[in-house]
Amino acid sequence: MEPAEGPGALGFHGDEEIIEVVELGPPGPDDLADEMEDVDFDEEGAEEPDADAWETEDDEGVEDGMEAQDDSEVTFSLHSASVFCVSLDPKTNTLAVTGGEDDKAFVWRVSDGELLFECSGHKDSVTCAGFSHDSVFVATGDMSGLIKVWRVDTKEEVWSFEVGDLEWMEWHPQAHVLLAGTADGNSWMWKIPSGDCKTFQGPACPATCGRILPDGKRAVVGYEDGTMRIWDLKQGTSLHVLKGQDGHQDPLTCVASNQDGSLIMTGSVDCHAKLVNSATGKVVCVFKMENMAPKAPTGEGEEAESNSVESLGFCNVMPLAAVGYLDGTLAIYDLSTQSLRHKCQHESGIVQLLWEESSAVVYTCSLDGAVRLWDARSGKMISEYRGHSAEILDFAVNKDASIVVTTSGDHQAKVFCVQRPDR
Repeated sequence: MEPAEGPGALGFHGDEEIIEVVELGPPGPDDLADEMEDVDFDEEGAEEPDADAWETEDDEGVEDGMEAQDDSEVTFSLHSASVFCVSLDPKTNTLAVTGGEDDKAFVWRVSDGELLFECSGHKDSVTCAGFSHDSVFVATGDMSGLIKVWRVDTKEEVWSFEVGDLEWMEWHPQAHVLLAGTADGNSWMWKIPSGDCKTFQGPACPATCGRILPDGKRAVVGYEDGTMRIWDLKQGTSLHVLKGQDGHQDPLTCVASNQDGSLIMTGSVDCHAKLVNSATGKVVCVFKMENMAPKAPTGEGEEAESNSVESLGFCNVMPLAAVGYLDGTLAIYDLSTQSLRHKCQHESGIVQLLWEESSAVVYTCSLDGAVRLWDARSGKMISEYRGHSAEILDFAVNKDASIVVTTSGDHQAKVFCVQRPDR
């Protein structure tokens, strides 16, 4: 895919007002978990381990000079292949879990890179990993669909289950409940460690991305056919479906919600980001980047291959949203006026973006191996951190925005100190 450039333009659908922020009542995670039905299941047959995992430190094709500068404080080097995912424990932010192409996942200390324990037993690339809301459990999932949960204090495996090919996985924000989406279109929900299970049947195509909304009662799931569904987790029913003109024309790549869950944003291979009222399921507006792939022929399918929305998120302290594109554009949108506020250009494609919890600073990681901090108010870059000799594939920011933990195709995870006195 060749990244392309061009001036941005905007188009909107719908004439709805952005809805008023509503304080949601405290969720009842125990009620939700208790009402989940017991389901009998058979584990699917295990696949053979992947024999193609990298064994050597091969940096072929890496740009000259990428490895020359290392701004990191700590490097974790136990993986022997690309490191695909990272999460920090929410309670203390002192532990990280990383998963990689070497079929391995590790829990380690952020302060010094010391290994706490290995999440052993996976037979395919570990693409999903995360801690429960209270840091009691850590879950790891591989591409083949084997999901394992470990108790952090005892370092013991407490639960495992096998689904179809895994697309995404997320913990419930208030309960020991795990949600995952698979290539057969299903989303699964389990109570941990009992394993009580519920499934949400989507269209017959992969459930490509998903997110539990902050109220803990609903989840938004995006699919390969361009549709999006909002599910009632307790009832197991679909509350809203966006399809056709309301949905996307190409597979969804990412979903996000604002802090109170009143607004949802979806991103797609079609280069559009849609803002959705979660209560009504209606599209509030569509953020388009026209002419972002000017070299592509007029056929929509070919243009979609040139660019896509890769990541998006809402600012907690201002009515702003950020969208990161494969062509390297970071777009900051003003939600109150539904307009483009800033375009911040990267030389390489954006892999992921994250907002600081309590400021208008957005972080990006990209295929050139750098982490960048941007001031969303001015559109200016605050700082840049390097140290990887290959693309960054995932990253996490701790609560007080003092450190960033990155994972990369160079087989390493790194910890960067990003705290600044003036922020």
